[in-house]
Amino acid sequence: MAASTTPPPPSPPSRAHSFNAAAAQYAANRPSYPPALFDALEDLAGRPLAGSRVVDVGAGTGIATALLHDRGADVVAVEPGDGMSAHFRSTRPGIPIVRGDGNALPLADACADFVTYAQAWHWTDPHLALPEAFRVLRPGGALALWWNRDAPGVPWVAAQAERIKLHYGDPVVVQPGRPASGADPVVHTPDYARRVVRWSRRIPLDTHLANLGSHSIFLVNGTERSEAFLTEERRHLLQVFPDGFVDEVYEAELLVARTS
Repeated sequence: MAASTTPPPPSPPSRAHSFNAAAAQYAANRPSYPPALFDALEDLAGRPLAGSRVVDVGAGTGIATALLHDRGADVVAVEPGDGMSAHFRSTRPGIPIVRGDGNALPLADACADFVTYAQAWHWTDPHLALPEAFRVLRPGGALALWWNRDAPGVPWVAAQAERIKLHYGDPVVVQPGRPASGADPVVHTPDYARRVVRWSRRIPLDTHLANLGSHSIFLVNGTERSEAFLTEERRHLLQVFPDGFVDEVYEAELLVARTS
């Protein structure tokens, strides 16, 4: 029998790299971070962002990078992905970006006052990324990790998480910002300080659904399966938010470890 000449279908992207094909959707719909988070970062680090050299790793489309820049920091972004880097360069031309990842930072020793990971530490190998961060930090510098997590105790959020879990059979997406392995990211860090900032945003239902669809579990499972869920989810959410605006409620969790 002759071998088939039909090429196999392309492999789905890994969850870590799935965002590159959806960079514009990610940038337009993902939540930002509240000013109180950066106040807490400065408090726990014991130094201001203004005038500090900051390396923002896993910068993506630059949501956090731009906020750090707006606080007066001298920021350089580090991002491994083609699509995310291209979007960053097109929308934030005044901020330098280099290709690389946290496991092998393309930067000199002791060149930064802060190394930051916004919604990105869980994509690293902490056994590599932690010594790399401390290699790049100056004495008295700070490694800062943070995530937007769905706030607990909000009934509609819990109900949505359960529907996602049932649809995909994957508990990781119940908290989209949690580590892909399900492991606690704190385990691999040194002594750290922790702060949680609760905040919310009111957005159109379409923005909420686009935000949801930009998470990796949706991106790697194919358009048809994701659209089926999002169509049904619209029906559920209109029962809770009949005016078509969704109140997303988050807890921004911040971890800060300082060098000696």
